[in-house]
Amino acid sequence: MPQQFHRQSRPRPQFRPQPDEMVFGIQSVIETLRSDQQIDKLYMEKGLSHPEIQNLAFQNRVTIQRVPVEKLDRLTRKNHQGVVCLVAQVQYVKLSNVVADVYERGETPFFLILDRITDVRNFGAIARTAECTGVQCIVIPGRGAAAINSDAMKTSSGALNHISVCREPDLTETIKYLQESGISVVACTEKSSRDLYERNTDLTGPIAVIMGSEEDGISPELLRMADNHVKIPLLGVVGSLNVSVATGVVLYEAVRQRSLVANANQPD
Repeated sequence: MPQQFHRQSRPRPQFRPQPDEMVFGIQSVIETLRSDQQIDKLYMEKGLSHPEIQNLAFQNRVTIQRVPVEKLDRLTRKNHQGVVCLVAQVQYVKLSNVVADVYERGETPFFLILDRITDVRNFGAIARTAECTGVQCIVIPGRGAAAINSDAMKTSSGALNHISVCREPDLTETIKYLQESGISVVACTEKSSRDLYERNTDLTGPIAVIMGSEEDGISPELLRMADNHVKIPLLGVVGSLNVSVATGVVLYEAVRQRSLVANANQPD
């Protein structure tokens, strides 16, 4: 079991979007895709084909998630016509723009990659910590991530209004791009032999920290691609931390190290 999360024994409460977050029906979804609103999730009934929706989704880099009709019926009892979308509560930005802006401002990149974090409240809590620690950008996958809805906004205490969020279709390509941009990718995983607090653990340079899903941690492919791996020492009987708590531990260790470097460079 990955050390950075605690597997919950009770079933999670089922997510039910608020009416103002959800759009359903073919024409309504088409108009939403044509508008300047960004889509967080787009569900389409398995077996249903609608070229216009599919083309608009492709143009807007929105991943269509094929689901049984029963899932759509759980989201709304109204006539959804086999398609439901959830409107994003934030405006997603391009990662390339964020990287360029950070370097142009003369800042050291400090990014956070969330690999399939699906619990909305975990995501909101992580976003709150990320904003407080000076993280410039949160990167999430286009598929398999928590919806950024009103619950996430509330749990983040408004932090999601102040931090860039990038939604990337392929995290492997994202990691390659970050590495090519001079940013080291650090994975937090129990599989690491390096303790977070060892002297040779350096979090002071341009970094992107990866945190893994509540269920199975960081995916193996992303682990292989990471430049460094660190683990959080666990001294008690319980063998794991909640992912939002673990994220806070890692990010604030980076803050501590960066503060020491900054203070050392201050003129006497």
